[in-house]
Amino acid sequence: MHAVCVHDLEKRFGSFVAVNRVTFDVPQGEVFGFLGPNGAGKSTTIRMLCGILAPTSGSGTVGGFDIRTQAEQIKATIGYMSQKFSLYQDLTVEENIDFYSGIYRIPAAEKPARKQWVLEMAGLVEHRRRPTGVLSGGWKQRLALGCAIVHRPPIVFLDEPTSGVDPISRRQFWDLIYHMAGEGVTVFVTTHYMDEAEYCDRLGLIYRGELIALGTPETLKTTLMKEHILEIVCDRAEQAMGELERLGAVNEVALFGKGLHAVVDDASEAAPRVRSLLVERGYRVERVERIVPSLEDVFVSLIEAHDRAEAPQAEVRQ
Repeated sequence: MHAVCVHDLEKRFGSFVAVNRVTFDVPQGEVFGFLGPNGAGKSTTIRMLCGILAPTSGSGTVGGFDIRTQAEQIKATIGYMSQKFSLYQDLTVEENIDFYSGIYRIPAAEKPARKQWVLEMAGLVEHRRRPTGVLSGGWKQRLALGCAIVHRPPIVFLDEPTSGVDPISRRQFWDLIYHMAGEGVTVFVTTHYMDEAEYCDRLGLIYRGELIALGTPETLKTTLMKEHILEIVCDRAEQAMGELERLGAVNEVALFGKGLHAVVDDASEAAPRVRSLLVERGYRVERVERIVPSLEDVFVSLIEAHDRAEAPQAEVRQ
């Protein structure tokens, strides 16, 4: 059974197409990552799925409810945590939970158990009487998630939930996501962090409103990218990048950690040429070898391929 079904979903604002005929399904219990740069259409899509924004065209269901005609039923069925989830800073942790329990109309007899569940799930038992405003970003994030799911919804939408928090808090937050998924909750999460994308069961890559790739992280890395990636470890990497940008066998090169990642058509042909050039120019070369691309490599490659395909069409339109 699918928790989310979308077909040819489109959203226009005047002449601007924010989401362009997007189609995908999310099975029940899956952690689905919606990945893309800022302004790609992630938040617009998630707002349509949550019944907040009406689509211009296309169709979709969330939890079996139609996104066009049953927005209120969807809102009652899902949990939604936006980038700026509203916590009340002057209220204590448990007062915030009480407030959202009221918003979601949880029966009075169930409220104490639900509040305790949120406090334990989010690790906030010891902070329950602290004012929310004095909590760190990571704790506020956990509280926001707890308030968004206090009614224990079967589908949760998280829009850039870890934006602006430290790496340890981000990892702890993902532990909570895994915990929810383990209980059968469907989690739809938008992010632009490539390392977070690795945690998802499947990914949709959206760029300029279009869904340009869909699959598991492993599928995206091993089958969708036609070009090869060379990992190059040498001294003076930044200078070496300038040298390699002028080498015909290299399509693209970028700094990656302490080394370089070069996009090439054929690694077996390009690797010796790369090594030879660097040695000839006096660089100390430690390693030049083909590697499995990272999701960042895949994403950049797919975006550039999309832009190359769009360029001739743009010229024709002009």
